[in-house]
Amino acid sequence: MRPTSFLRSFLGTLVGLSAFCIINGEDPYRYFTWTVTYGSVSPLGVPRQAILINGQFPGPTIEAVTNDNIIVDVINKLDEPFLITWNGIKQRKSTWQDGVLGTNCPIPPNTSWRYKFQTKDQIGTFSYFPSTKLHRAAGGFGGFNVAHRSVIAVPYPIPAEEFTVLVGDWYNTNHKVLQQKLDSGNPLPLPDGLLINGLHRSAIFTGQKGKTYKFRISNVGIATSINFRIQGHTMTLVEVEGANTLQEVYESLDVHPGQSVAVLVTLHGSVKDYFIVASTRFTKPILTTTGILRYAGSSIKAAGPLPIGPTYHIHWSMKQARTIRLNLTANAARPNPQGSFHYGTIKVVRTLVLANSATKIGGKLRYAVNKISYVDPETPLKLADWFNIPGVFNFNTIKDTPTPGPASFGASVIGTTLHDFVEIVFQNTEPTLQSWHLDGYSFYIVGYGSKNWTPDMRRRYNLADAVPRHTVQVYPLGWSAVMVSLDNKGMWNLRSAIWSRRYLGQQLYIRVWNDEKSLLTENDIPQNALFCGKAHH
Repeated sequence: MRPTSFLRSFLGTLVGLSAFCIINGEDPYRYFTWTVTYGSVSPLGVPRQAILINGQFPGPTIEAVTNDNIIVDVINKLDEPFLITWNGIKQRKSTWQDGVLGTNCPIPPNTSWRYKFQTKDQIGTFSYFPSTKLHRAAGGFGGFNVAHRSVIAVPYPIPAEEFTVLVGDWYNTNHKVLQQKLDSGNPLPLPDGLLINGLHRSAIFTGQKGKTYKFRISNVGIATSINFRIQGHTMTLVEVEGANTLQEVYESLDVHPGQSVAVLVTLHGSVKDYFIVASTRFTKPILTTTGILRYAGSSIKAAGPLPIGPTYHIHWSMKQARTIRLNLTANAARPNPQGSFHYGTIKVVRTLVLANSATKIGGKLRYAVNKISYVDPETPLKLADWFNIPGVFNFNTIKDTPTPGPASFGASVIGTTLHDFVEIVFQNTEPTLQSWHLDGYSFYIVGYGSKNWTPDMRRRYNLADAVPRHTVQVYPLGWSAVMVSLDNKGMWNLRSAIWSRRYLGQQLYIRVWNDEKSLLTENDIPQNALFCGKAHH
């Protein structure tokens, strides 16, 4: 064979092999086996039963990269059915993996179930936690971080290290007792304290002077907003829930239930220890906990006074929220700039105005949305929808706008069409802060305001660089407005992130649907799907 012929043959083989690798290549797989058990913890000095994952409280942090395939085998060793939901992971085309009772039958005690999903086109700071009953008040939560792919530019200097910071409120009372309190028609009291990574005043984060570190902060509590700050240091906000932000500098940041942020902190001070402080917002009394930022080589303990944070100050918090804006020129999970999706120019096809309320049904406390207090059917909504099982839900239970009259029970489902562009206004009729989360999506937070929303408020919307998030706060007796492109087919939970409210009915589902059955828009039901209620194999 002549050299040129050999070279052509060799190159042809290489091309063929390359094509084979591309066609058959898959994104990386990450495997986890989690055994969920009860155990005793006493972070506030009072022993109580907690939910542990592989013996850990909080649970292990998942570190992933954009498009990774995540396999989690959950072994339920509790005495009750159990599910985990992945807060902020969009479950593209795969509502089956969302881990809420509207999409999944719970994992029975002493059995296991495999979650299989992808961090498709996502980067950012997220979390996971139990979605069943009041299990979330007992633990079972952890961090879920999704890093950029190496081919995507990061719009800030690469930090020396990252720290996952899980801040949340904590009750010394057993979660089953708390649940009984709610079942009897009584609200939960103020939590007993705050924790940072499951610890009260003993979490330590160590770094070297002159270097910059990323703190991934999530509010994993069930009741209270928190303000986060670091003694003697400022924080540069770089990301919220998967969106790269304008890099504003803050002395303290509000993080509401269910929300996550990422900040850069440069260690520019003297070599010693500094207090990290988290305190509750909008509560009386104010709960505070501390951690330590330790410079490597430090022999000097942190000393007071603690940096002062806001307490009630609703307007202060709203003003800060309006400063969190999208970095339009930065990439996120994809190479195209975040600003290339011009949400402000898209025609809204439907407006939902959702008003929360505290009410009584049968003499007991319930929470409702547009006068409907949600009750989970025995058959998950998604299974009923997939198998056309009648009598589980209908689209007339809840209305698009608040309605007069008494509250009632119902399985609220709002029907929408795939690719609808929808405006949602959350109207808070109560003197307490609300926090709303939507599974499967990020929505653009276009406005916050006081009192009642009216269509005239649209003139104040940010239609240029609003930040997309999965969880939005609604200030007392105020409103928040979001816009969302419903491009992810499935049955998606829209819920209060304040867990007692969600447990007592402040939630609903949005069904995103079209009449085309295609793997391009939605995955088939998994082979290992659990069945319950009216759904059978």
